[in-house]
Amino acid sequence: MKKDIWKLPLILLPAAGMAILCSCDIGEPIAPMTDDSRVIEYPEGALTTTETTVITTTTNAYTPPDDPALVDILDSLSLEQKAAQMMLVGCTDASVGDYVCANGAGGLCLFAQPFEYKTAEDVRAMTAGFQDAAEIPVLLSVDEEGGGVCRVSINPNLRETNFWSPRFLFNQGGWDLIRSDTEEKADFLLDLGLNVNLAPVCDVPFSEGDFIYPRCFSTDAAETSEYIDTVVSIMKEKKLGSTLKHFPGYGGSADTHLNMAYDGREFLEFTSRDFLPFIAGMDAGADSVMVTHNIIECMDGEQPASLSPEVHRILREDLGFRGVIITDDLNMNAITQFTGGENPAVAAVLAGNDLLCYAEFDSSVQAITDAVRAGTIEEEQIDASVLRILYWKQTLGLLGDAP
Repeated sequence: MKKDIWKLPLILLPAAGMAILCSCDIGEPIAPMTDDSRVIEYPEGALTTTETTVITTTTNAYTPPDDPALVDILDSLSLEQKAAQMMLVGCTDASVGDYVCANGAGGLCLFAQPFEYKTAEDVRAMTAGFQDAAEIPVLLSVDEEGGGVCRVSINPNLRETNFWSPRFLFNQGGWDLIRSDTEEKADFLLDLGLNVNLAPVCDVPFSEGDFIYPRCFSTDAAETSEYIDTVVSIMKEKKLGSTLKHFPGYGGSADTHLNMAYDGREFLEFTSRDFLPFIAGMDAGADSVMVTHNIIECMDGEQPASLSPEVHRILREDLGFRGVIITDDLNMNAITQFTGGENPAVAAVLAGNDLLCYAEFDSSVQAITDAVRAGTIEEEQIDASVLRILYWKQTLGLLGDAP
């Protein structure tokens, strides 16, 4: 049955990405106010609660401008080249990175294998080779969260020890150590030719027994929000790309690397808890948000968040995020099981993702271009995504001087 549900976006949804009905009434989004703040109000009675939930945030600084230079780049690209720019290709082999960069990929998500046994000089040569192969500079990203998720610093040729987890850092040295570690990590990655860290983790687990707990800063949303604001602000200053993950919040969900996970919490829990670190990161100028594969039943009980137009509508319209939206890795078991192994690229684009983190480069580019030509996806949506990606590259200094 789920395989049939997954196919619905390809058959029924218009190319503009119509939002499917949310299983809980969250009301109409309120437009940004003239004082550059946003107030999103969820009416009394929604979610069987008698309270009104209000989220107030400032307008995110990451706003793609109407830049003629970026439009000129966009206009110079074929449909296939634009689709390729929407791929953040999972890479365990440097030769794959060379191939996809030469064929227009927007970026790479480099796992640990390409760094194994290399010296810093070797890594710089590898990343320079990726950029040399590309007509448009590429986003070179890694998961260097610290603790159990480090792709680069686990190589002793590159760093004596891997970066510590955020929680351990704070327990050892408070905010000063968090700041100095973030600065060191940014300098370390940038020196190697990497320009995006797929971090920080915004998730707020409930207990030490939760799958996501070892990767998180705290079980307290306010503490996590302060951490996210601190880290993103430093990354922004250093011009290292940042990614808030995993929207809309893992909570106590199971590991989607292994199987599909279901989250049955009420929407009020997300607005009062899980959303807060993401909002803090957006207000600090985060470049991108990564969407989880969990099925969040109060938002979309049928599709994983990464393939759900409604989850993306909440992120874009209710929370006002204007940067790049990235899928979590589409090779994870939750998605391959959900789709029966079929390529989810078109569904991911229809949901509202700008960048698809996926190893299947050629077939995904073909699927997206075929969908545009068939009228399933509007080319205007592709153009909007590519402009966001180009602007991100511009802010990182990859397309000349950053604004």
